[in-house]
Amino acid sequence: MRLLTVPNWSFGRNKLLLRRFEELLAQEGVVVHFLQSDLDHNRTVSAFSGSERAVLRALKSLASEAFDAIDLNRHQGVHPRIGALDVCPILPLRDDDESTEELNQAAQSCVHEFGQWIGSEWSVPVFLYERSAKPGHESRLPALRKGGFGGLFDQTLPSDFGPDQVHPRLGAAVLGVRGFLIALNVNLDSPSPLAAQVVAQKIRALRKSGDNRFLGVRALGFALASREMSQVSMNVTLPDFTPIDPIIDYVEEEAAKRGVHFAGTELIGVIRPRDLEHATRLRVQPSQIIEGAL
Repeated sequence: MRLLTVPNWSFGRNKLLLRRFEELLAQEGVVVHFLQSDLDHNRTVSAFSGSERAVLRALKSLASEAFDAIDLNRHQGVHPRIGALDVCPILPLRDDDESTEELNQAAQSCVHEFGQWIGSEWSVPVFLYERSAKPGHESRLPALRKGGFGGLFDQTLPSDFGPDQVHPRLGAAVLGVRGFLIALNVNLDSPSPLAAQVVAQKIRALRKSGDNRFLGVRALGFALASREMSQVSMNVTLPDFTPIDPIIDYVEEEAAKRGVHFAGTELIGVIRPRDLEHATRLRVQPSQIIEGAL
């Protein structure tokens, strides 16, 4: 039984910690699909797969290193965040004839064991999201992140594991089983984020209006000061219904109307083989193609 996890960590400028992540993942016997830090986001995204036990060991090893090093009070970056381990989705992978129920049970088991460990060992409150959220609890990541790290203080948190008060240095963690999504960035050649922000806002409005081109698309616009560029950063949460190329085309066309030119794309994390036909404009490394994702 294999699992895929894509934990997002709130550091992007600590090269020693990134190197330590590389060493730990090599030791744990998991398959690394993606491991990349971003200076402007001040964020590191990792994606790896393996047996349930190997994935769990690797998550605990990485978290121990990261939690020793990260202090969100000194953190600056364009990406929204509420924790040192900001979000950690876990997804089942199908190899043979496992039932969907068996796969989901394995993923949920990993979520609960890791969540309990974070809460008890590190006193970090854990929110379960998406398919792991309890009835009546908020399940959407954007809503859980609302207010950011600072917004968690001076309140009693509805945590699923760990304390009901924010950790003063590590914040809170969001963890759960979710469906497959594609995370991508479209970079623009303007250092001003205005065009990127306007395009992202238009995408959100079109999604809300029911435009089929943007079903399940979440979009934000950022400045990338270190690269003198800007970026429309997106999560496509319904990739079975929403092809990628038309989204990239739309961003390019709308930015051009504002005098800003397309500067390339980035795939953050992984993609399934069946998504590639409609994602020809994405730069994809072979290691990022994941087999067995539902």
